[in-house]
Amino acid sequence: MANKSVIQTENAPQAIGPYSQAVKAGDTVYISGQIPLIPETMELATGDFSEKTRQVFDNLQAVCEAAGGELKDVVKVNIYVTDLANFSEVNDIMATYFPEPYPARAAVEVSALPKGVPLEVEAIMVLS
Repeated sequence: MANKSVIQTENAPQAIGPYSQAVKAGDTVYISGQIPLIPETMELATGDFSEKTRQVFDNLQAVCEAAGGELKDVVKVNIYVTDLANFSEVNDIMATYFPEPYPARAAVEVSALPKGVPLEVEAIMVLS
């Protein structure tokens, strides 16, 4: 596809495998799953579930901005958590990052995530 480009920013964690932080195809940006890694150190965020969740959304926001958009441009979010008991906390934090109307979303409990983190979030953004 000629209209495809890779999005890369130092303001979000570097890829820890054979993938890109995001890929833009036309006006659509597919953002890879973000975990609570601190971009400057590539170390996992410490603290409670809330702090880790905020780090994930900060990382997602940085990739959106590198692609020329904002979180308000996200149309779909997939959230993976290792314990759905934390889901109301994810909802509360997500509502502070995304304006209404909120994006479409899926939330799935999984048995494990990379580096033993409690959540991962991926997104699809459409630029206008």
